[in-house]
Amino acid sequence: MALQGSKPTWLTFDCYGTLIQWDEGLLAAVEKILARHSGSNIDPDTLIEVYDKYEHELEQTLPHRSFRDVAGTGLRMAMEELGLAYDSSDIEILTSSISAMPPFPEVVGALGDLKKGGFKLCIISNTDDDIIEGNVAQMGGHIDRVISAQQARAYKPSRKIFEHAHEAIGVTKDSLVHICASPHLDLAAARDMGFRCVWINRGTGRRPLDDYSPDMEFRTLDRVPEHFRSIGWM
Repeated sequence: MALQGSKPTWLTFDCYGTLIQWDEGLLAAVEKILARHSGSNIDPDTLIEVYDKYEHELEQTLPHRSFRDVAGTGLRMAMEELGLAYDSSDIEILTSSISAMPPFPEVVGALGDLKKGGFKLCIISNTDDDIIEGNVAQMGGHIDRVISAQQARAYKPSRKIFEHAHEAIGVTKDSLVHICASPHLDLAAARDMGFRCVWINRGTGRRPLDDYSPDMEFRTLDRVPEHFRSIGWM
């Protein structure tokens, strides 16, 4: 694997799982929700698995829904499937928890290094603007632009959200590199659209695609500026 082509002007990023501690934060939120429903013997991982299934189905179902609606409906459907009583405050616990999820330890420093290297930084995320605000506020002021599913009215892996982002920041797919952790959302789009892509494989068990290999793979984000220096991009 190797990055080919000229130095990009923009770096685009997936947010949750790449920059933000999604798995850890979602587990904590679900544990808090289950604690409100006394007597439940449902394992948090089970609720997450069922919720995740509904969330992804709803994101790909027309008409487009806000992520807050997707998350709330997906959580309700998952809890109903598992025989849990659903309360409207459960969704507030979930969405407020997402907004408060912190970056991985190396992220702010790595983003700062990339900014010093002359790159502009944009997040492309399956979320609403008001939800991601809390996450971006924790990233040291290094993010130049956020493109949300709310703005594009489309969710990954649809190419519509990426095309919207490329048009909004004024670049072609050849003048950026996308950095992500999700094989079945972001890597799928890179395969279909042909933009350069770096996979941050944080060892969560998410498997790569059978028919696509990213340009580079690293375990943590701080390896990206290290590599960019080694190829003369910084």
